[in-house]
Amino acid sequence: MNIIGRKKEMALLKEALDSPGAELIAVYGRRRIGKTFLIKEFFNNKFDFYATGVYQGKQKDQIKAFTASFSKQPPQEIKDWMDAFVYLRDYLNGIRKKQLVVFLDELPWFDVPPGHFLKAFEWFWNSWGSTRPGLKMIVCGSATTWMVDRFIHDKGGLYNRTTLSIYLPPFDLHDSAELLRSKGIEWADLSVLDCYMVFGGVPYYLNMLRRNESLDTNIDRLFFSREAPLREEYEFLFRSLFRDSNTYMQIIDAMASRNSGVTREELIKTAGLADGGGLTTILKNLERSDFIRVYQPFGKKTKNALYQLIDPFILYYKRFVETYRRYDEAHWSHLIDHPSRRAWSGLAFEMVALLHLRQIKETLGIGGVQADVSSWLYKGDEKNAGAQIDMVIARRDRVINLCEMKYSEEEYDVTKSYETTLRTRRAIFREVTKTKKSIHMSLVTPFGLKNNAHAAIFNQVITLKDLLRE
Repeated sequence: MNIIGRKKEMALLKEALDSPGAELIAVYGRRRIGKTFLIKEFFNNKFDFYATGVYQGKQKDQIKAFTASFSKQPPQEIKDWMDAFVYLRDYLNGIRKKQLVVFLDELPWFDVPPGHFLKAFEWFWNSWGSTRPGLKMIVCGSATTWMVDRFIHDKGGLYNRTTLSIYLPPFDLHDSAELLRSKGIEWADLSVLDCYMVFGGVPYYLNMLRRNESLDTNIDRLFFSREAPLREEYEFLFRSLFRDSNTYMQIIDAMASRNSGVTREELIKTAGLADGGGLTTILKNLERSDFIRVYQPFGKKTKNALYQLIDPFILYYKRFVETYRRYDEAHWSHLIDHPSRRAWSGLAFEMVALLHLRQIKETLGIGGVQADVSSWLYKGDEKNAGAQIDMVIARRDRVINLCEMKYSEEEYDVTKSYETTLRTRRAIFREVTKTKKSIHMSLVTPFGLKNNAHAAIFNQVITLKDLLRE
């Protein structure tokens, strides 16, 4: 199998495959993440029946695509979904095999008005599929909300019927580097990091990179060339995932302008949206798709939750692609020393750190210690100046790590003024929060610290090598 990473997911699939009983397996995750590739590679493209939904197709288009997937065509026209699943049952009954593998890809696309797809699926699974030993039925979908709410957590006939659900997240730095190497791309670690800061861990985007081009040249080709294949990707991504895509993009716009995140109230005001269940659903859907994270600032209650954009691809798109109007096929290369690129690098690196909390905790030696991760913002008063800490790791072992994230192309040089700032910030944090825990200053930076008189302010340093761990 030519599968990068996905070890946990493959172990779950193998366990289900080895089971003697019927298995209903749901695989979900955002578009471009490699769901179809994983299933096809794992099962070596050998399915007793395989069909995929039609993007934005009407019901007649969906049924036609489903029917066309049979190797033996139905003797009469299939007019509705019940007919389709009756024929699928009869078709599978005619295959004399102990184990049958059925794969329905992009399942949410089948479910279009006037509906009845899920009702027919329920009938098929409950009346026959669940009782057929050896049947492995895999369903897959990019519309995460539909997959979770309408299928996996269905309150009707499919309630508790899914035997295995697998969420497929983006790659981390380790698996992204492995994918690049499999393509013959042998970049230095810093280039791998820079690549991740633009494309995130999305295999589809990483597979578009060419080994004979530098990273900057690849970026120029994919975003700024005359026929740039990723220039319209952001809107397509949201249109394909969410029916009310414009509202979702409004919310992303509001978050993209606030690096540390926005409160629900700020979001309502900035995006001009009504409060209520609809907004709650949208925020939940964005979180499920790995576009945003929700967290409580240190010492605050749930009602003070912040919503923060953490998708590297969207951040890059918003900063450099969406507003680009000039014609310059080497636009990114020409920004190599521009202040806007340096500012973006710092923010994008912070995102990478947030997406690699497991590696950070393991480097700190607290991989098995329960810890809450948040940020802290203090606006100041008559006694103390304001202070902000982007990552606070509050541990059960009575230690708090105040983490600084600094993007640098060489060893980071702590100056005397920066050391003073850090000591003041730590003192304000202790006084304002009234914490009795030990406070460790930690630094996340690609190449570690330059050894000087001020470096000792940091108790621990997490480097790019640490973030690249499996």
